[in-house]
Amino acid sequence: MRIAIVDDIESERKELHKRINAQLLHHTLNAQIFEYENGETFLIDAGKERFDLAFLDIYLNGINGVETANKLRTFDQECILIFTTTSTDHALDGFRVRALHYLVKPYSDDELDNLFCEIIDRLPAPEKYLDVRIVGGNARLRFCEIMYAQHFRHQIHIHTSDGNTTVTRQTFRDFTAELEGDERFFLCNRGVIINLEYADDFNGTDFKLKSGDAISVSRDTAKSARLAFCDFLFKRGAKQ
Repeated sequence: MRIAIVDDIESERKELHKRINAQLLHHTLNAQIFEYENGETFLIDAGKERFDLAFLDIYLNGINGVETANKLRTFDQECILIFTTTSTDHALDGFRVRALHYLVKPYSDDELDNLFCEIIDRLPAPEKYLDVRIVGGNARLRFCEIMYAQHFRHQIHIHTSDGNTTVTRQTFRDFTAELEGDERFFLCNRGVIINLEYADDFNGTDFKLKSGDAISVSRDTAKSARLAFCDFLFKRGAKQ
């Protein structure tokens, strides 16, 4: 987990940093904590690698905490936002950027503990990884990066969302066993598996992927493919 503390008063940043560390220890959580004295610098880093949680002081030098949150929401809708402030005057602004909570200074340890209990409930499950052997070593791929994989001449060609293809030599059965139980993946035929997150449509014979690729489905699995895709879209819509 990556946590940002944005506050232009160094002593208050350090104090919150210490108290967050105590909460992480208490709740057996692992996290990296980054401190920022202004919203501008925080936004630059947030654009490079997203934060799971951000504590934003309302009254910052430069752009204030609400303006910082508004800019963050233009490219990150998932970061959990906590405003730290001496006043709740900006409660409506917090609602607009989907802030989870206002931590009004001075706040007690009990308030912070209750807040972390709520944060933990809202954190997404850790993303799964797939470790594969490649020429020259190993590669680690996140499940969410895998668009589809094909078995071809005793090799698995794994196509990822960055446009790259990772090739590994193993049986297709062993490869797909790693993905079993994850509702995102559907076995189209004996040699192809896709990630339904990247499917735009299913026409009865092919999945049309967002990348423009068309992945054929065997006649025997066409019905289950349609059902799996509809079920996946329904569940995804319910979560939004």
